[in-house]
Amino acid sequence: MDTARPGTLSIADLTKGAAEEPLLAEGGAVSSPWLVVDLDETPTGGLERAVEQAALADRLLIGRSTREVRADLAPLIDALDLTYAPGAVSRGVVETARPHAAIAAFTDAVEKNPQATLALRQVLRASETLTVPAAIDIESFAYSTLQGGPEFAAWLTERGPRPLPPPCDEPVLIARDGDVLRITLNRPDRRNAYGTALRDALVDALRLVVLDDSIEHVVLDGAGSSFCAGGDLDEFGRTPDITLAHLIRTRGGAGRLVAQLADRIEVHLHGHCIGAGIEIPAFAGRVVAAPGTMFRLPEVAMGLIPGAGGTVSIPHRIGRWRALHLFVTAVPLDAMDALRWGLIDEIRPLVS
Repeated sequence: MDTARPGTLSIADLTKGAAEEPLLAEGGAVSSPWLVVDLDETPTGGLERAVEQAALADRLLIGRSTREVRADLAPLIDALDLTYAPGAVSRGVVETARPHAAIAAFTDAVEKNPQATLALRQVLRASETLTVPAAIDIESFAYSTLQGGPEFAAWLTERGPRPLPPPCDEPVLIARDGDVLRITLNRPDRRNAYGTALRDALVDALRLVVLDDSIEHVVLDGAGSSFCAGGDLDEFGRTPDITLAHLIRTRGGAGRLVAQLADRIEVHLHGHCIGAGIEIPAFAGRVVAAPGTMFRLPEVAMGLIPGAGGTVSIPHRIGRWRALHLFVTAVPLDAMDALRWGLIDEIRPLVS
């Protein structure tokens, strides 16, 4: 291990099992939730063993290279959780001219919410080969676990008590023109926050599409300044029955239905698309964003993980490595980078 940089391993160190130390310290506290793997050194052999060790590690393993990653390291890049390097040779790499600074920002975020981050890592790896419904179940199990944890409790305390959002007569609008159905999120006063009323109305509209084969195309958009600002924060922490909340997320949420109808759904995004505001659209077969659209996934900073299907839909589009970067850092992603990564399919002006 590189003692000059605590928490940094060489590929040779990884090969020798340096990432195998117990994750939990005495009393169950998380000990050093991350390790950096220096990819600048040329391995003299044992790369296959390093890949095996990376796949077995309990900690986050973050690759770092100050130059474009060599092609022969591709299997190791795939096995790591994320790599920062100047050149983006694959979905496993987040391109940056300052990999040391990028890793510092990432690990700072990890240290603030280590339990949420480690749970997220487990979910992303466990669900890679699962069907969409099964992967959503895994996400929700972890989400429910974190709802009872200290990191989410700390976020709730910092947020303080909030009044429930006011009722809304028509949280979702539906208009049909021939074989095309337009579904519009209609709570512009709350930036179409994905609260209970809007969620249930959206699910009802999507179930209509499931039952009606004559609807050949669906356009999903949002009224007002933004498509959807994510979950309604004023409703967070108010469900006393976490088992019921799990069943609602997995059997009463919109993501599973959008995935089922993916070939028939096109989503039009604009403004700020936060949390569920991109988690659900990412299931669709086609996602179009207006110029200037911004994306952000802040749940880990709240002591949670994405809970509207984002650990399934977003890795499917951009890979688990870049998804982890977005989830942990909560940095905004602009439309151009979203297009380059494959999170969206097109940028064009949208007419409401």
